[in-house]
Amino acid sequence: MPANEILAILMLVSFFVLLLAGIPVALTLATTGLVFGYLGFGPLLFNLLPSRIFGVVTNYTLIAMPLFVFMGVMLEKSKLAEDLMEVIAHAAGNLRGGLGIGIVVVGVFMGATTGIVGATVVTLGLLTLPTLLRRGYDKGLSCGVICASGTLGQIIPPSLILILLADILNESVGTLFAAAMIPGLMLSGIYVIYILALGIFRPDMVPPVPQAERDLVSRGELWRKILRVALPPMALVGAVLGSIIGGIAAPTEAASMGALGAIVVTTIGGRMSWSVLRETTYATTRITAMMMFILMCAQAFSLAFRGLQGENLVQDFFAFLPGGINADIWFLMLIIFILGFFIEWIEISYIAVPLFLPIFIAAKVDMVWLATLICVNLQTSFLTPPFGWALFFLRGVAPPEVTTGDIYRGIVPFVLMQIFALVLCFTFPQLALWLPRTIGW
Repeated sequence: MPANEILAILMLVSFFVLLLAGIPVALTLATTGLVFGYLGFGPLLFNLLPSRIFGVVTNYTLIAMPLFVFMGVMLEKSKLAEDLMEVIAHAAGNLRGGLGIGIVVVGVFMGATTGIVGATVVTLGLLTLPTLLRRGYDKGLSCGVICASGTLGQIIPPSLILILLADILNESVGTLFAAAMIPGLMLSGIYVIYILALGIFRPDMVPPVPQAERDLVSRGELWRKILRVALPPMALVGAVLGSIIGGIAAPTEAASMGALGAIVVTTIGGRMSWSVLRETTYATTRITAMMMFILMCAQAFSLAFRGLQGENLVQDFFAFLPGGINADIWFLMLIIFILGFFIEWIEISYIAVPLFLPIFIAAKVDMVWLATLICVNLQTSFLTPPFGWALFFLRGVAPPEVTTGDIYRGIVPFVLMQIFALVLCFTFPQLALWLPRTIGW
């Protein structure tokens, strides 16, 4: 085996060793890339690296990222989820599992507005978990539905994952947004069907809201609350996504209008203040800086790995897999699923996907379909222990009577449902491709 390929293998091994040792991902990427790149090329690597980093920081598509983050954080500060949960608790009626379904609906709604997993899971955990337990919901189910619903923002547009995948796969952001719409809603529907099934076969796990509590709000008042709480954010989401998918505005233009619209919605709700604006700006800067730093460090890693003939290693390995390109796709899905136990979606997107991308380009795989499969698969990375971030967020706000075991037990059915959704998207590619093609992308 050539010396460069040996260095490529050692580079991958070193990356995972440093990662498991607790070194931050960005520093791990930069360290392994620079060290092994220097061993393979000498100072030549440092001549090539600045242009790669410059290409990242000047990428026009990525301008949408901080704007969507600002929109999400601002809407989270507006206490949108609190108002929605109050309305849904009364609208659920005597339906068994109604509150659980309401949490899924709020997850979809916040996914389309905030898209920030930590904020959504923490908010849902604080607002709904004590209420669910008090009303007799199963502990594991309560934890599972909160964690799973809180991660829906990673597939329902506008999703940061889709923006990064558009950059990696050289596809239009609007196309990927349109492609992910039906799979995202389908996954939400699978959650709802599961909760309804529990209401039929295990009604003790999902009791209805007591009649006395429902009688506190009249039907007319309930409709007024629904219009006041849901209409402004829905109009904002419809305007942002509709302008992107419809080709009226570029993602960056629509994101800027979304950020402005979030300020307007928060102001209308009476929640705007200088402290809210300052906290939103700080949070947006922190999240964006973290993501951009990881992207820049990933350039050193990918440049060194490609220079060390790592892509040839990957191609040679895929040549040994039986089953053709379908087996290659499922192998990538397996790698992403396993990596999701240990590292975040940003690192998975910029490490695993580019390594295998030349194989799929050569086989003429539809990149829009592939991006949708990757996005659905990445949903599991937020729920799988030991490093599922949604689990950490919920553990931090869960009452003392909820154990870590309850949380882990609760997410298992939802991970299986995500895998089932992935199989459906693979088996029926039109779930991802119908909408983009219908609107002419």
